[in-house]
Amino acid sequence: MPKLKTHKGAKARLHITGTGKLMRRKRMSSHLRRKKPNKVTRKFADKLLVDAKDIKRFKRLLPYG
Repeated sequence: MPKLKTHKGAKARLHITGTGKLMRRKRMSSHLRRKKPNKVTRKFADKLLVDAKDIKRFKRLLPYG
């Protein structure tokens, strides 16, 4: 069976933890950043867990993660 290719867009946007969970960044973090309050921009630094219904789809894009 041939090797599977990693989806480079998913690789750049998703992070796999040591326990196998998928983490993602929040959207809208760089768009019109100067207008946003500091409280909001600090929240963008946090990573979120990928929703449970999307995990199967993303795991297929990252076969060796």
